[in-house]
Amino acid sequence: MSADAAPTPPLPPPGTALPVRVQSLSQSDLPAVPPEFIQPPDARPSPPGATAAAIPTIDLADGRASLLSGIASASEGWGAFHVINHGVPLELLDRTRQLGLHFFDALPTEEKLKYACDPTSAATEGYGSRMLENDSSVLDWRDYFDHHTLPLCRCRPSNWPDSPPDYRKVIAEYSNEMSKLASKLLGLISESLGLPSSCIEDAVGEFYQNITISYYPRCPQPELTLGLQSHSDMGSITLLIQDDVGGLEVLKGDEWVMVEPLPGAIVVLLADQTEILTNGMYKSAVHRAVTNARRSRLSIATFHDPSKAKTISPIPELVSTCRPPRYREVVYSAYVSSWYTKGPDGRRNIDALLL
Repeated sequence: MSADAAPTPPLPPPGTALPVRVQSLSQSDLPAVPPEFIQPPDARPSPPGATAAAIPTIDLADGRASLLSGIASASEGWGAFHVINHGVPLELLDRTRQLGLHFFDALPTEEKLKYACDPTSAATEGYGSRMLENDSSVLDWRDYFDHHTLPLCRCRPSNWPDSPPDYRKVIAEYSNEMSKLASKLLGLISESLGLPSSCIEDAVGEFYQNITISYYPRCPQPELTLGLQSHSDMGSITLLIQDDVGGLEVLKGDEWVMVEPLPGAIVVLLADQTEILTNGMYKSAVHRAVTNARRSRLSIATFHDPSKAKTISPIPELVSTCRPPRYREVVYSAYVSSWYTKGPDGRRNIDALLL
């Protein structure tokens, strides 16, 4: 992937309506969050508990039998796990986090707005706050910067910040490392099901990769808000790193479990298309982000999705008379459209495909 420098995109045309960024609200020292950020009572964060549960940790340096067994157990029971000894240079993880913090904490607002998302469309590249087009639901207490990285035909480094000078080069390097790791993990997930290592990746096809840096500013009333509402990711596999603040939660049964930051580890979240492909044997992880009143938080999620034209259905080897297909086939573009039209809301979108 090339990250050659190119001209910085211009500011939006005069008169273009831009939503207020959450970071600006936080910096204004509001005594209370605006009403559009207040979650309904049944969706609000749980009070801090004393749960001892933790997502599994998978060591890629383990022996083959132990490794595949651990991946099977984590994928079946959680749909989420930490991975260590993953081969991605720790210096690259640290530098990528530093670049994200530089964008949000060091650049003035007018500089950040040069990279603003198209406010009239969903899932556009750049700097934004709202997830959905014409979003009338409760808003998330989050700002983000989304990069379209793979395939190369949709990669436009000129849409990314050019400060610090190594920003584009580092994001391109990070993209390559995450793609290699995603491919390796999908191979291991396939093998853990007794399938050829290429099976799931062949079904997904060429990765459509996005890298989203999420920034969760300090919140005056974290008990009323969410940084990111409950959802499962729509694609195949998500790789996430976070800082030392913590705020990612994964749903286990009916209990939200905090994913405590693990130095050097990468969080793996299985997504909806992998659950469909495995015929429900492995689950996509329902997760959310909570906020706090003391420190801002940063996380970086790298999404690996099928192309919009791909048709996804249960892998034939995982369908039998004893285990009939659980999901109807779906063209991925239709799935994405549904997700952005109806909103995330936990497992609503994948459950709509149940047979």
